[in-house]
Amino acid sequence: MSDKDLQGRTAVVTGASRGIGYFVARELAERGAHVVAIARTVGGLEELDDEIRGLGGTATLVPLDLKDYDALDRLGGALFERHKCLDILVGNAGILGPMSPLAHIDPKKFDEVMAVNVTANWRLLRSLDPLLRQSDAGRAVFLSSGAPHKCKAYWGPYSMSKAALEAMVRTYANETLKTSVQAMLVNPGPMRTGMRAQAMPGEDPETLPHPSTIAAAIAKLCLPGSQANGQLYDHPSGEIRSFAQLSS
Repeated sequence: MSDKDLQGRTAVVTGASRGIGYFVARELAERGAHVVAIARTVGGLEELDDEIRGLGGTATLVPLDLKDYDALDRLGGALFERHKCLDILVGNAGILGPMSPLAHIDPKKFDEVMAVNVTANWRLLRSLDPLLRQSDAGRAVFLSSGAPHKCKAYWGPYSMSKAALEAMVRTYANETLKTSVQAMLVNPGPMRTGMRAQAMPGEDPETLPHPSTIAAAIAKLCLPGSQANGQLYDHPSGEIRSFAQLSS
């Protein structure tokens, strides 16, 4: 990648210390965006920063637990002070949670999945929405899954949380129809990630695509010229799938 088609733009990426988030952050930085990289793992963030600097890019590292909602509230103010607007938000961070019959799930574990996969993303959007609206082409992209559409046995909390996330993003797309903001969902499909290994411990990871292979596709949805809005990009098929027609 040599085109600086995101030069001068600012991007927030959650879960940026590893997996898909790491490579999306790197891709956005290589395209010229200043990346605000959020994750709990400081070591992974520092490794990302080194790589971005090696590519000639810039990043701000924000070690943060997404369940620290007060910190998410402060993030919007801090970004406004420094950048005045936000051009790109990639909500990538998420957890798998317990894989168990619904009736056997510990309530605290269920609450944690919803807290990270749903509430944290809503709090993040709530904090950063004013900044996205200040951009001439605000782009919000959230990572979903095939899980809410398949609803497999024992995947309950994860499937339910991703279904709620999809409803949130589609609602936001409708609410921002008359603005310069666009919101998209992405189903990465099976990827060689830690979450996939947790869900499928017997699977050979070498048979799966590397998370770096989806980075360019997600970056494309973040471009000012992207027209995709209120839809789901299905990476396994390469298709952009529509839901019900957007209406204000």
